Amino acid sequence: MAEGMLSQEEINALLQGTAEVDSELGIPSPLEEIDDMEKDTLGEIANISMGTAATTLSQLLGRKVEITTPTVELMTYEEIRRDYPVPSVICEVKYRMGVEGSNLLILSQRDGSAIVDLMMGGDGTAQTDALNELQISGISEAMNQMMGSAATSMSTIFKSVVDITPPNLMCTDLGTDEETIRSFLPASEPLVRVSFRMVVQDVIDSKLIQVMPINVAKGMVNNLMNAMTGGAAPAAPPAFSPPPPAPDPVFAQPPAPEPVYAPVPPPQNFVSQAPMPVQPAQFAPLQPAQTVVQQDNLNLILDVPLHISVELGRTKKTIKEILEMGPGSVIELERLAGEAVDMIVNGKLIAKCEVIVINETFGIRVTDIVHPMQRVSSLM
Repeated sequence: MAEGMLSQEEINALLQGTAEVDSELGIPSPLEEIDDMEKDTLGEIANISMGTAATTLSQLLGRKVEITTPTVELMTYEEIRRDYPVPSVICEVKYRMGVEGSNLLILSQRDGSAIVDLMMGGDGTAQTDALNELQISGISEAMNQMMGSAATSMSTIFKSVVDITPPNLMCTDLGTDEETIRSFLPASEPLVRVSFRMVVQDVIDSKLIQVMPINVAKGMVNNLMNAMTGGAAPAAPPAFSPPPPAPDPVFAQPPAPEPVYAPVPPPQNFVSQAPMPVQPAQFAPLQPAQTVVQQDNLNLILDVPLHISVELGRTKKTIKEILEMGPGSVIELERLAGEAVDMIVNGKLIAKCEVIVINETFGIRVTDIVHPMQRVSSLM
């Protein structure tokens, strides 16, 4: 081969698939490719694992998350960079048990910022191409839980434990930052790209990419094939048992014939009886037990101190709204002005009260009290 060029013989051999090409040209050898069956197997693995990851993400965001059937392609490092030239979040996930190697999850920074906004209780519209440390931390937590659930589903289909390390995140641009990308994506070997369409209800409709070296992809295929073809363990051979001793010819007797029993006919005067009438059992209705309070037993706990609190009202706030609170913030309760407040003893409602002021000190006046039997039942 001439420097930087292929000879005609090498070109013909490449077209016929009978020769490998110099690795300096970056062209994969036919021996390094994956066939259609392996692509289908990888697609099934990705479909199951990322489907579980989508369910986990849906629980984090509180919205429906859908991930479509993946597309598996064999691509080069440069092709992946060219097809996804946007500010991206690269999540490197290394396997430490069950699978050898690592893979990458790539999504745009705008999608990542929308995911973090939903996690913080927002509506997902606060999207940006430049992530801060808080947003990166939120994406890392989401990816950690997603890939953890994906590893669990892979453990199920591989019938062996699959474990991962915490994800390593980096924000970059695949189209411009070549030096940083090379630390994640090996440029000297073909890569398997698995593309998903990720749809988050009313917020995100984008592409999620999983990239792995071809040896990691083939390892996953082999794990699944071994799990499917392994089957049950072969049955153990029966334990050796010595043959029974030969009978002594002096005391040997022929075996007795087995008795033969002939059916006995019914007597001639036999008359079949009619079936006995059967009726369902009748039970008296159960009466609820009456709660009896013995005064002697109650006297034993009369000196036990109880914690009394008065509840003015309640409301519900999101984490985002609580973090935004400061001095002077007004919180609206569900109770109306002038409405009675609750007196609670050890977490149990005892009475309804009104708030009064006694010598510049707040107090309460009992206006309505719970039935005594209910109070005793709640305290016991």
